[in-house]
Amino acid sequence: MARIEQRLAALGLVLPPTITPPPGVVLPFQFVRIAGGGRRALISGHGPLNADGTIATPLGKLGRELDVEQGYTAARLTALAMLGNLQRTLGDLDRITAWTRVFGMVASAPGFDKQPAVINGFSDLILEVFGPDIGAHARSAVGMAELPFNIPVEIEGEVEIAA
Repeated sequence: MARIEQRLAALGLVLPPTITPPPGVVLPFQFVRIAGGGRRALISGHGPLNADGTIATPLGKLGRELDVEQGYTAARLTALAMLGNLQRTLGDLDRITAWTRVFGMVASAPGFDKQPAVINGFSDLILEVFGPDIGAHARSAVGMAELPFNIPVEIEGEVEIAA
């Protein structure tokens, strides 16, 4: 078993399948696109998923329907969704040599300003699974008026990979 898969299993973490979109929704893009001569993986925006690939609840905005702890959990679930699609695309998460960039979007009610604490759920999981050398990443955490399907968190990113 690969090192990252062993780490996920030791932490009791399960990667969900690709999202099951709501009825009538078409997602005409790749969740992971390999570029840069096979050395970079660009990762589309992901949201929190349940273990069966359905959109995780609670839904809504931070500072109104959700508190920081719920947002943190949503960001962790988003990391697992992203890792699932990376694993399906790369075949092996051990191919990731560096997490380079993460862009975290938080559906925020007016006055909510704790977006970094929410996106820490994603960053903490990536660092826990990949360690400080590979898992370290540049990051933004911003508030958004609305996110698709009323999800509280959407995160996109980029990783460097072994060819």
